[in-house]
Amino acid sequence: MRILQLAPLWETVPPPRYGGTEAVVSVLCEELVRQGHEVTLCASGDSVTSAELSSAYPRSLRTADDLQDRQPYDWMHVALSLRAADGFDIIHNHAGELAMAMSPLVDVPMLSTMHCLITPDTQFIWDRYGGWYNAISHAQQRTMPPVRGGTYCGVVYNGIDVESFPYEERKEDYLLFLGRVAPEKGTHLAIDVARRLGKRLIIAAKVDRADRQYFHDVVEPLIDGDLIQFVGEADTLLKRKLYARACCLLLPICWEEPFGLVMAEAMACGTPVIAFARGAATELVVDGETGFLVDDIDGMMRAVHRIERIDPQRCRRHVEENFSAQRMTEGYLALYERILEEAAIGERLIVVGPGLSGEENPLLAEASQLAETAGSREDKGPTDEELAVA
Repeated sequence: MRILQLAPLWETVPPPRYGGTEAVVSVLCEELVRQGHEVTLCASGDSVTSAELSSAYPRSLRTADDLQDRQPYDWMHVALSLRAADGFDIIHNHAGELAMAMSPLVDVPMLSTMHCLITPDTQFIWDRYGGWYNAISHAQQRTMPPVRGGTYCGVVYNGIDVESFPYEERKEDYLLFLGRVAPEKGTHLAIDVARRLGKRLIIAAKVDRADRQYFHDVVEPLIDGDLIQFVGEADTLLKRKLYARACCLLLPICWEEPFGLVMAEAMACGTPVIAFARGAATELVVDGETGFLVDDIDGMMRAVHRIERIDPQRCRRHVEENFSAQRMTEGYLALYERILEEAAIGERLIVVGPGLSGEENPLLAEASQLAETAGSREDKGPTDEELAVA
């Protein structure tokens, strides 16, 4: 299969530090190439991949501090990527709504993966999108507003290169917060837990421009260099070292996070996760087996006291079985095959998204005949745990 993978231009693929979407794109490309597919990755010129690399700009926009306005570079990245799509079987869009808005200009089927949430403004594009799309968790799909465009194909969980994460059973006595410093990530709440327990907390996280005020006003005054340590944004080597040795990862998330790759990465190292039961945390963490799902700070503190009950081997096995690069790739290949079948016959099996009845969906009538016979088709997809059709 000839597959065009369209990545965001904002981060290098794979990202040297923070960048969940780009990390997912990287492992997906590597596994597709390993399986013998012909893959072209459209990404920044400083990306590293076994696929063929196509670049409109030589470096990621995150590192391009000399640019006054980075958006035109992103526009050209998407435009040139789609112009090169002729001859491919499918376009897998990870770059968001800009590529979706331009999709009517190409004849190649497009699958758009929802790596972010839909906003009231981007819904204008979603309502007019004519391609296919998938969610990365059931939680994300449930919180998705009703849209009139596109064909929803189900859920494919993100995957990681499990073997690249060191497994360690012997843990040190520190708590870990890793990812991004932000109010919705609950950095201040993780600090509160550590201070009340008297346990060392290591914060390894990036600080975006939008969150600098929060960092300076709320988080930085609580960093003492002893109990609360801030080591900045961790690169790939440091984060693996921190994951492997931490007694647990704290995630007091304050929003409906659509996935949370750090949970899979920590568990791959045999490190349990204690998270607020919000967003996709309830799908990644097996409560009482690979960590704990709690409702508040008090519950998180109680869970820390019980963390030694969690078996590190169970954590590792859970990721191998559910969030590996192989499992994710199986899910996407099943979607690619389905999309190509539907595109070839000019019909679509509509999976009605939340808030839309069949009568309200303008594409359902076109696909009704296919939907009636879908049950008799051979099931070529992954298990329901990885790819669920609601």
